[in-house]
Amino acid sequence: MALALTVALVTDVLQFGLGPLGWAFIDQGLDTVAMVLTTWILGFHLLLLPTFVVKLVPIADELPTWTACVIAVITLRNRDQAVETAPGNNLQTPEKPQPSSSQELLR
Repeated sequence: MALALTVALVTDVLQFGLGPLGWAFIDQGLDTVAMVLTTWILGFHLLLLPTFVVKLVPIADELPTWTACVIAVITLRNRDQAVETAPGNNLQTPEKPQPSSSQELLR
């Protein structure tokens, strides 16, 4: 998680620093590398797709969207993991009761 956050922070800082220089292809390259690395580190999450698309918009690419997205993905995964492991939480589906012989006759 720390590695994914580092990748996002470095990408956003580099893009913020290079933004005024107008190096468009470097920005898109950084976005592609950030998308691949964060997906490889964290696994695929649906929030990564709109972040990648927003980073292609000229003014919006100055915002730290990779950092915000990685923080959101980590938070959502931690929350889901906490819900799954909460004591007394039974996420298993209950077994269906077997029909009695009288119920089988009614079918």
